[in-house]
Amino acid sequence: MNVAVGWPVELVDDDVRLRPLRRRDADAWMALRARNLGWLEPWDATSPEPVRGPRPTFGQFVRALAAQARDGSALPFAVEHAGELVGQLTVSSIQYGSLRSAAIGYWVSQHVAGQGITPTAVALATDHCFGVLGLHRVEVNIRPENAPSLRVVEKLGFRDEGLRERYLHIRGRWCDHRSFALTVEDVPEGLVERWHRRRRAA
Repeated sequence: MNVAVGWPVELVDDDVRLRPLRRRDADAWMALRARNLGWLEPWDATSPEPVRGPRPTFGQFVRALAAQARDGSALPFAVEHAGELVGQLTVSSIQYGSLRSAAIGYWVSQHVAGQGITPTAVALATDHCFGVLGLHRVEVNIRPENAPSLRVVEKLGFRDEGLRERYLHIRGRWCDHRSFALTVEDVPEGLVERWHRRRRAA
């Protein structure tokens, strides 16, 4: 079902911005990934089958993401903080019909971790899924050992729905993940508003 709404999309809250990844981001994106290799590699999904042939170029990578956005199956965002590219967030597995659900995955550079950027980005994407796409449920799946990501969903009040055993292939093996979710009824005020309220209270 093709229900992509208004792509390209930009979502902004204060100095955090979600926008489409662009081919001209190549140098900044690759430098960021290289600088954060040790920080990100333990959590990066991998293929259980040997990858044959040349790796896609950054331009091919961006075009593939844009095609997913246009057909409504995913929303691939670059994450900016104060105008600097600091990470990536993808809304994937977008489904309609009786499920109306999606999953959110993300990574940010270690040098900005813990500053509230990732919770803000996840809140922006979640509100877009509920308010614009009309989805009912958003989930985030996290390795039990990934403490920084677990703090993100804790800060936002995602519900822990338990362990998914051998859920995703990472670095040569099938790894367990914990699944966290919100439905639209959980945040009638919007997740960005809830996040701001919790930050003020803290």
